[in-house]
Amino acid sequence: MPIRVKFPDGSAKEFPDGSTALDVARSISKGLAKASIAAKVNGQVRDLSRPLPAECDLVLLKEGTPEALEVQRHSGSHVLAGAVRRLYGPDAKFGVGPPVDDGFFYDIEFPGKVSEDDLPGIEAEMRKIVQENVPFVREDLPKEVVVRRMRDMGQGYKLEILKDIPDATASIYTDGDFVDMCEGPHVPSTGRVGAFKLDRITGAYWRGNAANKMLTRIYGLMFHDDKELQAYVTRREEAKKRDHRKLGQELELFMFHDWSPGAPFFLPKGTVIYNELLSFIRAEYRKRGFQEVVTPQLFNKGLWELSGHWEHYRENMFLLKIDEEDFSLKPMNCPSHVLMFKHRRRSYRELPMRIADFCPLHRNELRGVLAGLTRVRKFQQDDAHIFCTVEQIEQEIRGQIDFVNHVYGRVFRMPFAARLATRPPQFLGEAETWDRAEAALEKALKDYGVTYSIDAGGGVFYGPKIDFDMRDALGRPWQLSTIQLDFQLPQRMDAKYEGPDGKYHHPVMIHRAILGSLERFIGVLTEHYGGEFPLWLSPVQAVVLPVTDKDEGYAKEVGAKLAAAGVRCEIDLSNDRISYKIRASQLQKVPYMLVVGAREREAGTVAVRDRKKGDLGPVRADDFLVNLRREIGLSENPAAEA
Repeated sequence: MPIRVKFPDGSAKEFPDGSTALDVARSISKGLAKASIAAKVNGQVRDLSRPLPAECDLVLLKEGTPEALEVQRHSGSHVLAGAVRRLYGPDAKFGVGPPVDDGFFYDIEFPGKVSEDDLPGIEAEMRKIVQENVPFVREDLPKEVVVRRMRDMGQGYKLEILKDIPDATASIYTDGDFVDMCEGPHVPSTGRVGAFKLDRITGAYWRGNAANKMLTRIYGLMFHDDKELQAYVTRREEAKKRDHRKLGQELELFMFHDWSPGAPFFLPKGTVIYNELLSFIRAEYRKRGFQEVVTPQLFNKGLWELSGHWEHYRENMFLLKIDEEDFSLKPMNCPSHVLMFKHRRRSYRELPMRIADFCPLHRNELRGVLAGLTRVRKFQQDDAHIFCTVEQIEQEIRGQIDFVNHVYGRVFRMPFAARLATRPPQFLGEAETWDRAEAALEKALKDYGVTYSIDAGGGVFYGPKIDFDMRDALGRPWQLSTIQLDFQLPQRMDAKYEGPDGKYHHPVMIHRAILGSLERFIGVLTEHYGGEFPLWLSPVQAVVLPVTDKDEGYAKEVGAKLAAAGVRCEIDLSNDRISYKIRASQLQKVPYMLVVGAREREAGTVAVRDRKKGDLGPVRADDFLVNLRREIGLSENPAAEA
């Protein structure tokens, strides 16, 4: 009976029974067969060599595509296991070896100690296996046969995995002299894996359980070709230099302490950045019709029961017992803003009502996932909620997209794209209301020319949303801004306004953050700029460097003028040589260094050094101050400097 294959362009063709995806590729062209790595059959990625079902949708995955690379990475982990088996013999026991974002890993129990010094030898053996270009051969066997083979091979970890497989069959792959139990899929042969490099060794408890044996996890990097691999390695090295945890210590921006895990201490210089960002957002709020409010930190559980958080979010909340009643530090602002909306009767004439709040929030994140400023327990957001009518949704969304575009497109110059998440299978409210809201969100994105994708069914149960992914200087995506429609919380908490018809209606609530968590944003921004913040954000904008003790008086005069004009400046009165002072200021990434010696003192000038451009020569002190104020944009929007 022939096989009917449907292609992505909608065309279909019949092939003989038993045909494989590779047979189909060869029937089209030799070049396609050579370029294909795997196939997607009815939405499932499979080996090219597996027989096709009687009817199927077929997509051939060519080398260079993300899905093909994932198959290559999975195959790379098996090449690694094969190399270990050759070098360490049958006493090497294998756990799992999946692909990961930048390559692969394999968890292995070695017969002896293994360190990173052993990686070059293992990698060399892997390259021999790749050079041999032996095929990956799949066998689908009765489960009891696979159990017997794994037992005979002494692979106890594979036997544990087999216990959890409900199917009557299991698959085994053979490549050359190596046999492994695996679900697949794999590339056609070992020579088809991508460019790789063994990266590091860590420990990993079997199945992530600390009660189990600690295995050795070997990580490998893998990309399409050597150029991409080297580019990734270079980016990663640059990322290490830019790591906000490292720069935060070197630049004295923030610190952490075990007595308050997940709660950053912002030091004076870091606090400057924090406050400048708050001032920037507050200035934008005044232009965009937001009213700032201050709300309590602590609420009775009754509020969270009413909002639904007590049922669905309690494990992430810090709970307290007060007067024999349950309270919680608030993890988000939205319920308290609904209370403010409800505190008196509202009219449609007051809508849209835009409420902004910088109140600290607390979320009980697991200690193991805390990561510098990017994952904390105590934080502040540039959080805001807009109460509006259904008819006002589009104009309000347009305003918030304009806000995002201004902040990231003009001020911080971080390119971004959006994801429009639509109605999920389980949702609350009327489908017609959802359709109208989604259309409004999409129209606003189109009107602003924002690149976006559709996350079908990815909305939350209470409404559709737009998430924005910003890319930093290294091209890494960060989800920072979000705009979410909520039809449910105002209804759940019975928030109403009187409409022009004299009847009461529930408003639509828009949850919105531009920077998001300020802590996380500062972490991202530190890495984006590599610690070289734009002038308006720099904790120290200029440093005065006297050459000798005789020049200290003049240095203090210059520093006093700068400070009086609102410039953040320091004076280095240490006994160090001027070359060392300049070097120290460069390491602190100060934008301008003003060297003052006898010549400058007599002429009323400063010798200006730019942290990037180097020596700019002598400038009259008063002229430098005027130019610096203009560059900082003290009386203008920060976008003028950015």
